[in-house]
Amino acid sequence: MKNLIETERLLLREITLDDKEKMFQLHSNANVQKYTGEPLVASIEEMEQAIQTRISDYKKYGYGRWATFLKEENQFVGWAGLAYLPEFDEIDIGYRFLPEYWGLGIATEVSRAILRYGFDTLKLKKIIAIAMKENKASIKVMEKVGMEFDKFAPYELGGEDVVWYWCDKKLITKDKAY
Repeated sequence: MKNLIETERLLLREITLDDKEKMFQLHSNANVQKYTGEPLVASIEEMEQAIQTRISDYKKYGYGRWATFLKEENQFVGWAGLAYLPEFDEIDIGYRFLPEYWGLGIATEVSRAILRYGFDTLKLKKIIAIAMKENKASIKVMEKVGMEFDKFAPYELGGEDVVWYWCDKKLITKDKAY
């Protein structure tokens, strides 16, 4: 499988059904899912269905959430990438990592690379990010990569307000790390 994005420490590639056990480990972890608003994945079969959706997103949009590995050990750490949100007509950057890889700067490193890829390779005009207000770590990453606060608004009809951030290439290039 061809790597799409490479950073100093990380490799990103499309998620495949071969990743189902690793993805299940990630999505069945209560700590990982705590701030996602999504239930724990209950079975490998459920994970396979979710991966099939990701595979169809790659074909439909040309991007998606990508499996993320530490380069040196070829160790799966989680996923990161872009997702089209048709209900808002927006493209969202997101990530999820196994807890043992939290606090190592991986989210910031991969987010910068994904934003570059989105603007320079995919020629996107705008990318958003959404997080629960309690998810201070993700909000900090959004700010570190140069995104700006947009609003507090629900993600789902009748849901609680979440934090929305946004950026375009002009805004992001102010960030020296771009």
